[in-house]
Amino acid sequence: MLLRDLASGLNVRLIGDGDIEITAIDHDSRLAGPGSLFVAVPGFTVDGHAYLGRAVQNGAPAVAVQADREGHWQALVESGGVDLLVMPDTRVGLAKLAAAFQGHPARRLKVVGITGTDGKTSLANLVAHVFNSTGHKAGLISTAECRIAAEQLPDTGRFTTPEAPQVQQMLAAMVGAGCEWAVVEATSHGLALHRVDECEYDIAVLTNLGLDHIDFHGTPGEYTAAKGLLFAMLDESIDKGVAKTAILNADDPASEYFRSLTTARTLSYSVLGAAADLTGTAAQTEGWSTRFRLESPAGSTDVNFPKPGEFNVQNALAAAGVGLAAGLPIDQIVSALDSWPGAPGRMERIDFGQPFTVVVDFAHAAASLERVLKLLRQTSPGGRVIAVFGCIGERDKDRRPGMARAAAGLADYTFITDDNPYTEDRDGILRDIADGMRAAGKREGHDFSVVPDRREAISQALSMAVDEDAVLLAGKGHETTVHIGETEYPCDDRKVARRILGELGYDRRQ
Repeated sequence: MLLRDLASGLNVRLIGDGDIEITAIDHDSRLAGPGSLFVAVPGFTVDGHAYLGRAVQNGAPAVAVQADREGHWQALVESGGVDLLVMPDTRVGLAKLAAAFQGHPARRLKVVGITGTDGKTSLANLVAHVFNSTGHKAGLISTAECRIAAEQLPDTGRFTTPEAPQVQQMLAAMVGAGCEWAVVEATSHGLALHRVDECEYDIAVLTNLGLDHIDFHGTPGEYTAAKGLLFAMLDESIDKGVAKTAILNADDPASEYFRSLTTARTLSYSVLGAAADLTGTAAQTEGWSTRFRLESPAGSTDVNFPKPGEFNVQNALAAAGVGLAAGLPIDQIVSALDSWPGAPGRMERIDFGQPFTVVVDFAHAAASLERVLKLLRQTSPGGRVIAVFGCIGERDKDRRPGMARAAAGLADYTFITDDNPYTEDRDGILRDIADGMRAAGKREGHDFSVVPDRREAISQALSMAVDEDAVLLAGKGHETTVHIGETEYPCDDRKVARRILGELGYDRRQ
């Protein structure tokens, strides 16, 4: 695509004739080269404008710059040899440029955006499953995995939403593969940083609203406002023949705020008896599944959902709401709900024939850890609950005492271990959690142990477990490595658990 065509219709000033063939959009100067449009984005620790020279030296024939950073790019104008796109906000511009470069793929897909504090990844996976199971080919972009139907895309193993060029590239791949729907997990980071702009949403879903990532957003209000961007974008998206719909959790008081952000129709859901369009009643846990009565505008029916817990019933109701908004028959929706295999690393049970329960979950904040521990205590009434968890380094330090309190109150024994310390002192993080356990009246060696290496902590927890116990490996979910400083070690909780269970003599084939 020629640069001048790429810039057409955008709020940019072109310096140069624009007669340059652009073959890639890059925001990392190390990736920029011949054919690249390098977009200089101000970051939290470094400013992309400081790397304009490197991008040009690497062969980038054009750069996109921010108007208020003229001191960084004026020399390029004076020296010539490179075209510039000058824009008010290069982070917003990155999404617009990426969408234009890919031919605006979201305009050729019907798109579901899912946000909330907890449950986003599971719900996104479930909604994609509903579409694919009912013959409506769907792609998925989520924290845990990115897929086109059953085919996994390479951009996996991340910790949050990919950048806009990758999002748009994946949407384009979905169009090329003949997808009808795209399901996008819209994290607060992804929304605030405009990574999921230009997705032309048709349906927006709220799971719930808690308090998280305040280190990034600054205040609870800013965190909430970031989530709200998804619903505001419903009114800006083009008409694709699907009525714009907001799916809201009637059990969460924040839903009224999100309802106020859009003129789209709403469908609400509730498991706690609130007035709602979809409700789940008479819920009963049966083994590792939940049977409940689904009441909806399309009628009443029984659902046998293959996951336990109230929060999973909420996800099932939200997914049913998406299906109804998309025009799917209720019997097909229920059949899809009943057949869901689950999302990777989310309430994922590891079964090697052992006489106790082992669950891997992404719970990495106090509320989510408490919710899963409560569920395991209910589903394992005759045994102990053993927890393995740590806390991430460098940010969200206020999670540590809350997670310690949750474990102290609901687990019989806790192994405090690595999550991702990053560059923060590993021992300091573990000490913070241990101090929280002591403050809750727990004793090291009696109620908890500190085992830094996560693999060893998992080994000790599984070796301790006996009949009817439940072991929770929390915080890492689908992730496969532990990051310490500039190094890392491999640790996929699911693989580690299977290996250790095998070493303990259990065999799922028996």
